[in-house]
Amino acid sequence: MITEIARITIDPTRSDDFEAAVARAEPLFSADAGCTGFALQQVVETPGLYHLVVGWTSVEAHTIAFRATPAFQQWRALAGPFFIVPPQVIHMADVIGQVTVG
Repeated sequence: MITEIARITIDPTRSDDFEAAVARAEPLFSADAGCTGFALQQVVETPGLYHLVVGWTSVEAHTIAFRATPAFQQWRALAGPFFIVPPQVIHMADVIGQVTVG
């Protein structure tokens, strides 16, 4: 399993609207065959900073398969207007232990 972590920066005064948009987008991820979990986490010390944490069966399930779907375009239409800068995305593989996403 691979964990995508997207660092998303928004205007903190728009947090409620951003969180509502991500909640509307969650089914787009969950319906994808390659998605294994989904969570949005807010950085406590920096209210305008979030981590979108998504479990995938592989990096390709995210970067190739999911990004080629209309669901990805819908996600970007919902959340994209809130981004102050483009999200920074990394993919993590468990080495010792495992954290369940979602």
